[in-house]
Parts: sequence; structure tokens; C-alpha cells
Amino acid sequence: MRRAYNSVMHLPQFTSCPQCAAPYITHRVCPSCGYYNGRQIITVNTLA
Repeated sequence: MRRAYNSVMHLPQFTSCPQCAAPYITHRVCPSCGYYNGRQIITVNTLA
């Protein structure tokens, strides 16, 4: 019974961000640009 549950587990799906085209996990804020659902949620500082 314990092994049967292992087939249910899967890795999170990545999609590309419409703002910066970086991969991010769906339904989360993009860590590269800070946008979610077309709105900027967090300000991301880039180190250049």
C-alpha cells in the first residue's frame, strides 16, 4: 500500500512567464520579475 502512493507524487509543472519569459511554477509569483496575473506583486532587485 505504501508503494502505491508513490505513483501519485509528481514534480511541479513549470510555465514561462508572460512578462520576462523565465520559467516559474504555475499559480506562484515569478521569482525573476515579481509579476503574478499581470500585476507586479513584489519588487525584485537585480544584482548586476
